[in-house]
Amino acid sequence: MKNSDLIIANAKKTIELQSNSIANLVNFLDNTFVDAVNFILNSKGRVIVTGIGKSANIASKIVATFNSTGTPAVFMHAADAIHGDLGNIQKDDVVICISKSGNTPEIKVLVPLIKAANNKIIAITGNLDSFLGKNANFALSSYVEKEADPNNLAPTTSTTAQLVIGDALAVCLLDLRGFTNNDFAKYHPGGALGKRLYLRVSDLIKNNQIPKVLPTDEVRTVIVEISEKRLGVTAVVNNENKIEGIITDGDIRRMLNKTTQIDNLKAIDIMSKNPKVIHIDEMAIGALEALETNNISQILVNDTTGNYVGVVHLHDLLKEGIF
Repeated sequence: MKNSDLIIANAKKTIELQSNSIANLVNFLDNTFVDAVNFILNSKGRVIVTGIGKSANIASKIVATFNSTGTPAVFMHAADAIHGDLGNIQKDDVVICISKSGNTPEIKVLVPLIKAANNKIIAITGNLDSFLGKNANFALSSYVEKEADPNNLAPTTSTTAQLVIGDALAVCLLDLRGFTNNDFAKYHPGGALGKRLYLRVSDLIKNNQIPKVLPTDEVRTVIVEISEKRLGVTAVVNNENKIEGIITDGDIRRMLNKTTQIDNLKAIDIMSKNPKVIHIDEMAIGALEALETNNISQILVNDTTGNYVGVVHLHDLLKEGIF
């Protein structure tokens, strides 16, 4: 077998093994999982997520998912917890403790301390009969038959299973809290995902110039307007500032390919009637969809009274990372 074939074969085996193990997790879901979700939902405190080794890395990611979906959470490394960080746990906090074996020395020290403070423990473990599994208030199984590496040693499938259980908790809580797109945008204001949910057309055009000409304006005026406003387009509006047409720099090139006698031409002679228009209060993602659907680079914008107020250019969306 060639080296490339061996690499592909190993990659496929890893993915198939992990996907089968993850699919098997559904067989471990029971009322304990339901009780754990409801307990977090009704808790007045935060969720403290802890673990050791690779499980600590998974704990950190689960915390990020909780926080971004409306469940306040804090990461606490299990080793640091028994050396001072235990003070992070407040009276009403719920502790999620992650461990494949459930029998590591740090876990055996940490769990009794958490219980002594009367905080509830949710275990995510591959061994429900372990010290952690038996001492947790809610024990959730992340059991996998084997790791993905040939020696069955490197945390691979087991950590993926832990992550999936954490995601399942977060998604169930998200649904029960009625977490909406607007909530998601509130927690992700600086990212591309958040911008897709809160950025509006009005935000995109506020710094743009507003190119426009009258139907009776000469083509030379049209060319100057498109050039000066630097959006590659101009609206053609009537005296009431209502859109009657659009002229793009492509329209100008096509006109010049047909004739150089432009002295008698007016905007109305070369404009495209009934152009695509978007409302100023539409979401920015709607503008992107309109551009993609119609295979255009700019779209005109009107306000609630139908007045022309600007242009959204594809570059505006690229600049905001919405693409």
